[in-house]
Amino acid sequence: MGDGADGRRGREAGTREAALAWESLFRAQVALMRRFQRDDVWGPLTIREYDVLFTLSTSPGRTARLRDLAESSLLTQPSLSRLVERLEADGLVARGPVQGDGRGVAVTLTPAGVELQREVGRRHARSIRHFVGGALDAHELATLRALTDKLRAAQAEIPET
Repeated sequence: MGDGADGRRGREAGTREAALAWESLFRAQVALMRRFQRDDVWGPLTIREYDVLFTLSTSPGRTARLRDLAESSLLTQPSLSRLVERLEADGLVARGPVQGDGRGVAVTLTPAGVELQREVGRRHARSIRHFVGGALDAHELATLRALTDKLRAAQAEIPET
């Protein structure tokens, strides 16, 4: 079969195929997250705090709305708000108003936050290379990235059930 109207090749996956693929992806992610959490690279941060700093480091102006950070995290908004408060108390982020939105909260990475994120990020990247790059070759890594990017991007097009 050729490309379908939505650009997918071949036949649409069945429920069992989709479930098996998801379980495999999920179990791999759980195994890797456990290794990363045990890894001694985080310094004074938790892995979730590092994730917020990393997300901000890749955001335009190193700033993001609190609600956007919540959407990219598994944390609830109240939990994320408390985490951001701790990061702010440590001088790693600053909170402020969103221009033109009286209710929005902007979170910005401070220079100290940039420095710590880079320091921890270098160590974490070495761990990623060890645990992920140690299991997959360059071609497999490129394929994995293409598939996971495609899966994530497709979510906006798939209606809620």
